[in-house]
Amino acid sequence: MKLPKKPTIICHHFNNVENYASFYTLVSSFFTSQSIQVSQTRQFSTSSDPSSGSIIPISTNLLLFINHSPVKKAFWEARSSIFWKSSSISSSSIVPSTATSDCLIAKTPSRSKTSVLYKFSSDSALRERYRNPMNEIRIEKLLEDLDALAGTISYKHCSSNDGTARSLTIVTASVDNVILKMPIRIDSDLTIEGAATWVGCSSLEIQLDVKQSTPEASNTTDSVSLTANFTFVARDSKTGKSAKINAILPETKKEKHLWQEAEQRNKMRKKKKEEKKDNLGEKINRLSELLLADRDTSILIKETCLQNSLVCQPEQKNIHGQIFGGYLMRKAFELAYATAYAFAGSAPCFVKVNHVDFLKPVDVGDFLHLKSCVLYTQVENSCRPLINVEVVAHVTQPQNLSTEVSNNFYFTFTVPSDTLRNGLKIRNVVPGTEEEARRVIEYIDVVRNKRKNEMRLKECA
Repeated sequence: MKLPKKPTIICHHFNNVENYASFYTLVSSFFTSQSIQVSQTRQFSTSSDPSSGSIIPISTNLLLFINHSPVKKAFWEARSSIFWKSSSISSSSIVPSTATSDCLIAKTPSRSKTSVLYKFSSDSALRERYRNPMNEIRIEKLLEDLDALAGTISYKHCSSNDGTARSLTIVTASVDNVILKMPIRIDSDLTIEGAATWVGCSSLEIQLDVKQSTPEASNTTDSVSLTANFTFVARDSKTGKSAKINAILPETKKEKHLWQEAEQRNKMRKKKKEEKKDNLGEKINRLSELLLADRDTSILIKETCLQNSLVCQPEQKNIHGQIFGGYLMRKAFELAYATAYAFAGSAPCFVKVNHVDFLKPVDVGDFLHLKSCVLYTQVENSCRPLINVEVVAHVTQPQNLSTEVSNNFYFTFTVPSDTLRNGLKIRNVVPGTEEEARRVIEYIDVVRNKRKNEMRLKECA
């Protein structure tokens, strides 16, 4: 297969057969941004030299990804190539790369830009893996893939100029504003593309766009159906301390605008951490209003709760041996969806992921306990009421009777308009305790500040 001499945006195409024979070609070309088409078979081996006939077994670690989604599987494999540089890939002999460079450079967003194509229109097997019972796309699977792609883009930006690895561990810190702009169809091809848009001292933000052509459009231009922003932090793999990463040089007008938006989000995150005291009198009044709300036509938060527990398995670990963030988002979404479904009495429609905090890494073997509730409802707009669901993940040690929060997830759903026309009513949710009221106030403030920031950015644009 001939590769273009001029570097282009990497583009992976996932077809209906599962094939690992092209794995080596994928990982060897990934960090030089060559365009490549991937097909997958049930062949758990790879050629160490695409031009030779020699077949060398894939490592045990890489085999863990055979049951993952095509995107996550391919990108975790590609990411592994940053850390293992040798003439062959072998489960019995993997040597960490020593040809690394800690010299920092500045990269343009275009150098990390990556796209993935889902051929839903022609690939029935792939389509079935992403279809939900309502014949729509499974948002939780998409969130899982978005995290895998964003993480790989992060490693690509942080790698040295020749594509070799620095001694870094890069982890998801937070997810902001995963917003569904228009329905995503399961029978049309889908493209996810993204790039690094902002870089701090040891953190960076990745913006991803999910695109799907619309039948109504007069041309074939793809329309953005969903946008997402992921923030990652870099740690020295030996000391665990913050590590400096490559700077970013936005060139185009769009890249500069995206950098400005990300800079504002970063300032908001810092402001949230620094704001330890608010207007005490105002906060007490707001707490009182929530706690004294009319409960005859409302439901208490505690009456909307669901929970789920699981033991984290090796199958879901990342290249650092910890449970990867996309899997945690998928499990949280599934519980949030069920919570909104049980509360509304109708299958909910996804609107957005407001925010996700990754507070503590989750390890293989951890006992993970997920608790959910409807935290807040917005029923002012009777045509489109909003159901805001909170999911809190706890790493629990039953033997020690201890627990620690690892993640906070906040999702927003609505209900189909036809159910509202048929008489469905969404009730108000009210807190029953002061602690619940404080959580509601914090959530409302975060949403309000985000809106103000978005309006400010629009005015500046």
